[in-house]
Amino acid sequence: MSHGDQPIAALAPRSRFYQGPFGRLFPDLPAWPPEHLTDRQADERFTALAESMIERPGKSPTAIAREAGDTDPTFDSRLPAGYTYLGQFVDHDITFDPASSLVRANDPNGLLNFRTPRLDLDNLYGRGPADQPYLFHRGKFVLARVKDRKGDPVELQGEPKGGPGFLLDVQRNARGVAIIGDPRNDENVIVSQLQVAFLAAHNTLVDRAIDAGASRGAAFNQARDTLRRLYQWIVWHDFLRRVCDRDVWEHALQIGAPDATGRRSVTLGFADVYHWRDQPFMPLEFSAAAYRFGHSMVRTEYRTNFFRGLTKHVPVFAPGDAVDDLRGGRPMTPRNAIQWDWFLPMTSSVAEAGFPQRAHKIDAKVSNALADLPDGAALLPMRNLKRGWRHGLPSGTAVAQRLGVTPIAIDPAKDALWFYILSEAGGAPKGQHLGKVGSIIVAATFAGLLQGDRRSWVSAEPGWKPSDDPLLVRADNVDGRAESPDQPWTLASIIRIAGVPVDAFPFGAIGGLLGE
Repeated sequence: MSHGDQPIAALAPRSRFYQGPFGRLFPDLPAWPPEHLTDRQADERFTALAESMIERPGKSPTAIAREAGDTDPTFDSRLPAGYTYLGQFVDHDITFDPASSLVRANDPNGLLNFRTPRLDLDNLYGRGPADQPYLFHRGKFVLARVKDRKGDPVELQGEPKGGPGFLLDVQRNARGVAIIGDPRNDENVIVSQLQVAFLAAHNTLVDRAIDAGASRGAAFNQARDTLRRLYQWIVWHDFLRRVCDRDVWEHALQIGAPDATGRRSVTLGFADVYHWRDQPFMPLEFSAAAYRFGHSMVRTEYRTNFFRGLTKHVPVFAPGDAVDDLRGGRPMTPRNAIQWDWFLPMTSSVAEAGFPQRAHKIDAKVSNALADLPDGAALLPMRNLKRGWRHGLPSGTAVAQRLGVTPIAIDPAKDALWFYILSEAGGAPKGQHLGKVGSIIVAATFAGLLQGDRRSWVSAEPGWKPSDDPLLVRADNVDGRAESPDQPWTLASIIRIAGVPVDAFPFGAIGGLLGE
């Protein structure tokens, strides 16, 4: 969860002429807090604030998972739980900061972003088949089959012809370490299974391209391009529309109708907030504060699939090495494989049982699972607060005023940008989406990244729609309970293309089937 904390000592540049891998949206705003703090004072202040953010003080994740299925809706939003982990997946695609330190001040000029600041799925494709051939076989990703306790591949009983016939895992070495483009996508079971879905979706698209007459080399390129565009479309039209203020989202990126020459204009509504000289950079106000809103969406526990049963909840992280939780870094088990209609609005057969599960509200509370991480280090909220301080981020109030947004009332001693953005979302939006400040930073950054990538659909072909792509078919877009009927291409489309199990009812996948 620390994503690398190797120290690097430098002074953070604030010049507007500086443009590197990382940069600032508001370089002239002073750092928060305004007074000088020693390391000990910072630790005391941030620890106290972090402890106040825990949802259920004093309760372990394992105990919460056992409490009557944790049916208390107090912390739930309307967002399906799967979008929490799409947010994590996207974060791993656009930024990777192995040199970040919580111990010393960080210099954006010295931070090396080992992820391209583009929505290009380099966390899947890595450096490609030529440079990382062990990820691929004949243009398709290598995947593993989930095995039962006897070591036999798991098969779902009674599934329809053409179904996957098995559950999938990422390929792993002898120690269970994932062999994937970004090791962070095996941090927990849910993001690992989302990685599997994207890998399997690529493989499906390769088969479709070959069936249409493409060579294997051409099929790989076509599948990659289609998956990238669909992913970008879903990030903008599905994920960001759900988590941002609707007015802000609509203003952030506007694609015009064709003019007399057939050309479409692309307008960035917040170009004054996020702009660059030569190429897009990763804003620290985004990566170290605003986009960390997803930490408040994590549930303490989840129900995974019918192998566990309808009423069995399991924590994401729980203390102890041998505990049954959803941490990654080990081979997938049948009990942990994700049944996606329990996380996304895909089928109606499980609605009566309270599915899909809901993400927790976007507010200034985090789940108990993030308060006691397996690595035994500081509380996750403490890490976020200290990271923002070390990066010299401005206060939330100062950013709101700079954006022309009426600031929320907040204790100046708690005005860290990350905490402010969560508190703002927990106010008038009631935790259902980000407030104005958080939405502007997040939407402006994503709009700028899409417009700045010459290969994105926004830049290369702004009139592109998934329904026009020759490798995508109508069945990919079937959603029995779509929550966005006017833009039905959602994260569920990736799951359907992948062909991974969705609804276990027809498959006879009942608890105990595999002796688990």
